[in-house]
Amino acid sequence: MAYHERSVCDLNQYHVSTEVRSEIFSSESKTQSSERAVDLGLAEDHFSRPVGSVVASDVEQLKQAIAECKRLILELPEHSGKQKDTVIKLIHLRLKLQELKDPEEDEPNLQVLLEHRFSKEKSKSVKQMCDKCSTIIWGLIQTWYTCTGCYYRCHSKCMNLINKPCVRSKVSHQSEYELSICPEVGLDKQDYRCAECRTPISLRGVPNEARQCDYTGQYYCSSCHWNDTAIIPARVIHNWAFEPRKVCRTSMRYLALMMSRPVLKLKEINPLLFNFVEELVEIRKLRQDILLMKPYFITCKEAMEARLLLHLQDRQHFVENDEMYSLQDLIDSSSGRLSCSLTEIHTTFAKHIKLDCEKCQAKGFMCELCKEGDILFPFDSHTSVCHDCFAVFHRDCYYDNSTTCPRCARMLERQHEDSQNP
Repeated sequence: MAYHERSVCDLNQYHVSTEVRSEIFSSESKTQSSERAVDLGLAEDHFSRPVGSVVASDVEQLKQAIAECKRLILELPEHSGKQKDTVIKLIHLRLKLQELKDPEEDEPNLQVLLEHRFSKEKSKSVKQMCDKCSTIIWGLIQTWYTCTGCYYRCHSKCMNLINKPCVRSKVSHQSEYELSICPEVGLDKQDYRCAECRTPISLRGVPNEARQCDYTGQYYCSSCHWNDTAIIPARVIHNWAFEPRKVCRTSMRYLALMMSRPVLKLKEINPLLFNFVEELVEIRKLRQDILLMKPYFITCKEAMEARLLLHLQDRQHFVENDEMYSLQDLIDSSSGRLSCSLTEIHTTFAKHIKLDCEKCQAKGFMCELCKEGDILFPFDSHTSVCHDCFAVFHRDCYYDNSTTCPRCARMLERQHEDSQNP
């Protein structure tokens, strides 16, 4: 590591010593190699120029030096110490060439472009790929940016070439999935061009390989489609299939940002799913119970101080309705994590209402039909609730609304008496 840092420092100081040059280009024909080094201009301190005055000859000489290093690597004995040193020098020369092509400038820390909010990155060691030019970002010598919204990464030199708007803006304005499974239209409908950048493509790979995105069904070039994989919402909803499929870069970012958004109303999209997936039936019942518990918590001082509802802060839609699901909910349902998590939360909530809090216990019900048993709550598994007045009865007593509700009868009688005695 120390040797690497010392070598990089030597390059940054634009100084190549005579001793190091002779080591790089030493071979069986030492005299001939030395002459080549002089011819390449390595014997001169031609890098010692003011910042910003890099000329074309510097780049050309470095290219010649790189070519010479490549030749020497092939000629030197394999796995020898000299070959390894030459490989290291080749890496340093390439870094220097990249630095001259992309000189470091005083870049702003934040830039806004096509609704992207680009923030300058400070990491120098993490290896990243530029989403624009599809080449490696050398954080050690290159300035690069990441969009804080969609995590689009690029070199500073590629900023002005970006033509893709931020995916987060699409998520904000159009939060919905494509619910058809791989809706392919064919390359001819795309005029044999990439659906995003319009680069000519074909299935034969000439001039560029056509790669299909399983989410949009369209074809893309290798710059817009890196063979990333993602779980496809349409395949989950219609087939309960969670195998990741290949998607383009834009679809990958869109699906990642949409992952936790509750935009799937399964009752309307595919109601039969509840007949075949037992986990969803269990989760729906737990969600319905939690909604019945919510009124107890929002009127209980102790529950508000304990912030019990924050147990569901990652899934706030669970305390708002029992119909909407996110793709992450369905993934966790398939793995069993969601059922276990909700069961634990359900137990915690029920314990507060039925055991820990006297005020919540006082809001329970007695079965007015049998007038026996313990205090009942609407989320108990053995109870039934009147849909008109929300009174709670034993399920065996109420027979699922086939029996007249005593509370509703009293309310009707009272209204009748009030109408006769204004």
